[in-house]
This record gives sequence, C-alpha cells and structure tokens, in this order.
Amino acid sequence: MTKRDGGGAMLLEDKVAVIHGGGGSIGSAAARVFAREGARLFLAGRSLPRLEAAAAAASAHGAEVSVAVVDAMDQDAVDRHVAEVTEAAGRIDVALNAVGFDHVQGRAIGDTSLEEYLHPVTGYLQTNFVTAKAVSRPMIAQGSGVILTISTPGARLTGRGLIGNAAQSAGLEGFSRALAGELGPAGVRVVCVRPHAMSDALETSYTSEMFGRIADDSGTPMWQWLDGLVGMTLLGRLPVLDEVAEYLAFAASDRAGSMTGAIANLSAGALVD
Repeated sequence: MTKRDGGGAMLLEDKVAVIHGGGGSIGSAAARVFAREGARLFLAGRSLPRLEAAAAAASAHGAEVSVAVVDAMDQDAVDRHVAEVTEAAGRIDVALNAVGFDHVQGRAIGDTSLEEYLHPVTGYLQTNFVTAKAVSRPMIAQGSGVILTISTPGARLTGRGLIGNAAQSAGLEGFSRALAGELGPAGVRVVCVRPHAMSDALETSYTSEMFGRIADDSGTPMWQWLDGLVGMTLLGRLPVLDEVAEYLAFAASDRAGSMTGAIANLSAGALVD
C-alpha cells in the first residue's frame, strides 16, 4: 500500500472521485485532501478559473486531476459528465456535492418573499438530486460507492431568519437518509456532513457577503456577529475547512465502510447530538 508523505497509508488510493462545486471553498479543500490521500479527481463547476486553481493545488500532491465546466442543476449536463468520467476512469468511487450559493438569511418571515424562501430549498435539493441520480447509476452497476452531501446546523437550530436555510438543510438531511436506505442494498453508502460556518472560508465563499448582510441588518459589526457564532460552540471556535475536508476523506474511505445514513456533526459543539 502506498504511503503518503510523512508516512501513513493513503485513505483513497486508486479511488475515483467526482466533486461537484470543485472550485468552491469546501470543494477545493476536499480536492486537496482527496489528492493527498491518493484519489484520481474530476472537478466540476461553473467557474473554470476557480476549477483550474483547485486543480493546480490538488495536482501539487501528485494527483491526476481533470476539470469540466458543468451546471450541477442541469440533469442532462451532469449525466453527460458522469458518463465521460466513467468512460475515462472505468468507475466512480466517491461523489461529493459541495455546491453552494448565496441566499437570504437573517430576515423575519414577514420580510421574506416566497421566492427568497424557496431559493435555497429548491436549489440545494435540486442539485443534490441531480448529482446523486447521475452517479448512482455507475455505483449501482459496480456494487459500491460513496455519495457525500453537505448540510448546515440550520437543520436543527431555531430562531429568527433561519426559515429557508432550516427547510433546505433538514430536507437535504432527510434526502440523504432516504437515499442511503435505497442504495444500501447495492453496496452504495451515503453520508451527510453538517459543518458550522467556517472561519477561513469567508474570503473564498459566498458566505462572506451573506453573513455581512445579516450583520448589517442586525446593526452589528461583522466580527462581533461572528463572535456570536463562536459563543454558541462548546469548543469556543468555529470549524475550519481542512477539518471538514479531512472528515470527508475519512467518510469516503474504506475505513468508514460500515457508515451510511449518517449525519456527521462538525459544528464544533454548536449542536449536541
């Protein structure tokens, strides 16, 4: 078995991984860790420059990385890309949907339009359905595979301004559980990871603008608003991207071979299961 630099067996040696949203904060962090762990990577997303930057960082770990501009909301486009990956690599072992986009948070229901409420609900559930449907075909055929989804603490939190995020996150977690039940008999695992806001993702993520609006609406400086999130956690800090990426690599690996239908709490203790 191949050893990574510094020793230790690679978690994802000879695995083929597809990351939708591969140019985003979580997607690119996962790509770097997956690459270090021996995976062959196929990064898909809407922004070619961001995909190329993520690919360059992953390639520095010696991985073979391919990129493709793909709209993860479009079933036909995702199906074509998955078919191309399967033809090129012969299989798909891991599929991560790390697609993220700006949406309304922080407003009372009376100040939120139906369109604003539904935007994250339909968007996140649509892209995860589209990508999971596409990758499930080759995974079922080969009798193995891991589908990874990303939720938020909103699935379990309550309070003003969370209504769209809560519905989206709870819906995605329910989708992930149901999908695990459907695909389990075929040997395909489904794991949903639920991180809190990540302090080091603000510079590269839509969350900076979104959190900035929430802070402005509350009349609170951004740093103070973020300190409020930190105060909700048992660890006294927010998670960071590398921690989430490391867990995703573990969940995708054979070491987590009996894990499916799970919602992994990476909220630094903002939620207690």
